[in-house]
Amino acid sequence: MQRSGRIGEKVHLIAVTKTVEVDRINQALELGLKNIGENRVQELVKKYDIIGNRANYHMIGHLQTNKVRNIIDKVCLIHSLDRLSLAKELNKRAKKQDLIMDVLIQVNVAEEESKYGLKVDEVIPFLEKILKYDNIKVKGLMTIAPFVKDPEEIRWVFRDLRKLSEVISSKGYEGVKMEFLSMGMTNDYEIAIEEGSNMIRIGTGLFGKRN
Repeated sequence: MQRSGRIGEKVHLIAVTKTVEVDRINQALELGLKNIGENRVQELVKKYDIIGNRANYHMIGHLQTNKVRNIIDKVCLIHSLDRLSLAKELNKRAKKQDLIMDVLIQVNVAEEESKYGLKVDEVIPFLEKILKYDNIKVKGLMTIAPFVKDPEEIRWVFRDLRKLSEVISSKGYEGVKMEFLSMGMTNDYEIAIEEGSNMIRIGTGLFGKRN
């Protein structure tokens, strides 16, 4: 944070708990960890049933429309809104449960074929289409940068996402807040923070390499 000149600003740590056993997650929670991020609905539900409300749950992976009903009342933030059909389903299920679902729009800044997310120039038209959904609230943007040896090579990805969030903020859409920029993982979180991230998703850096 000192290096980025953003002293005093808060960066939220999301512990990526994919394939991590509940005992190890409980240890992390005892050490003061608050937010856990899961890639798969099945795993999130299983852990929720054991850990309960001791943690805040984030859905950070690709979300299938038919799985929304399983997590709508369990997660505090969905990082991976990337299509209209998902927005519609999230809104419908949230309405049924009488709750507001906070979401981030997933942006595939580097336009990698292997990754989900909207292209940068698709985000604003998409956002304008989902403004009519009263039970979902857009709270920011998320991206996954390409994995490279030297994170300096992908600094532009984080910078472009921050610029996009600034453009969206300037438009003053009702009910839309660019509160969170979810970007940066174990390999590149320092660069991401320097470029404006205030939510990082760390798995390997906390729990070691997965089997």
